[in-house]
Amino acid sequence: MDGVDAALVEIGTNRLTTFASATTHYPPALRARLLDAIAPAARLTLHDWATLHIEVGEQFAAAAIALLDTAQIPADAVTAVGSHGQTLRHHPQPPHPYSVQIGDAATIAARTGRPTVADFRSIDLAYGGQGAPLVPPFHAWCFQDPVTPRVLLNLGGIANVSLLAPGSTAALAGFDTGPGNCLMDDWTRHARGEPFDRDGDWAASGSVDPALLGDMLGDAYFGAAIPKSTGREYFNLEFIRRHLDGRPSLRSQDVQATLCALTVESIAIALDESEPAASLIVCGGGVHNRRLMTLLGERLPTRRVVSSEAFGVDPDYVEAAAFAWLAERRMSGLPVMLTTSREPRPLHLGAVYLPRP
Repeated sequence: MDGVDAALVEIGTNRLTTFASATTHYPPALRARLLDAIAPAARLTLHDWATLHIEVGEQFAAAAIALLDTAQIPADAVTAVGSHGQTLRHHPQPPHPYSVQIGDAATIAARTGRPTVADFRSIDLAYGGQGAPLVPPFHAWCFQDPVTPRVLLNLGGIANVSLLAPGSTAALAGFDTGPGNCLMDDWTRHARGEPFDRDGDWAASGSVDPALLGDMLGDAYFGAAIPKSTGREYFNLEFIRRHLDGRPSLRSQDVQATLCALTVESIAIALDESEPAASLIVCGGGVHNRRLMTLLGERLPTRRVVSSEAFGVDPDYVEAAAFAWLAERRMSGLPVMLTTSREPRPLHLGAVYLPRP
């Protein structure tokens, strides 16, 4: 929700090379409209939704073009653009599961002049899957070890994990554990007017409230069976307010400390039944939150908690690289083995939008 993460990558048989990467921040007015659009009570007109869809597509295209300019690589050297889109709502529950991402792929294809692969989630939802997370197959391809089990933790707005067995190019499981940075960001924005808690310093200045933490951990999502997925329409400022009801005396920094502990504890609970000696490889924006990373290490002492940087992959652009990889699979006609339903199954993900010949 901060902007567009773009990565220019080359995908070989068993390795990925990143040539350039950059984040293009959304203009403040557009970001404000996007934040309004994901609010639980949001009611967008068709015109509002369609306008955002095109505007975000223009932003994605501009980010791709700027990255190519920076890298001094011509557009015709690019096989395809993989675009995840900007999520507005994720609702995988029956009877009518859906996941809404905006960022018009036709606009991206027209502006960049390159084939664009988008709409990765809907086919999985149509077959009864969760539609998320889609990154575990890439994590397995990129990070599996022939001998040692590993766990990939993506600390985005929502946190998700991929459990990787040694010597396998398919993930054992992959699911959303719950909030990553989203609740901490929402509370920081609400209480301090700042976009995020830099380095987790504000959380470190507070004290965890055990009663509040226990109340939040009692939420049904944390006890739900896997596979499971969620989004900011569930974990948001209203979630915090609901659990704060009746606790007016808590200091705002203590709430922040408790939200940080909630992220850590929900991840730890989700990993309790996995291989305890597995390395925990962390990517996503949360890797820069020193307080969060410290608490993860303390809560999971038998695991080696390390940034994906140690494996040669920039933690800020693992997800961008993942959707480049998914686009490459789609352009090559290759299925992806997903862990988003009770039985892993292969699916061809994404729709291809071709530019003018």
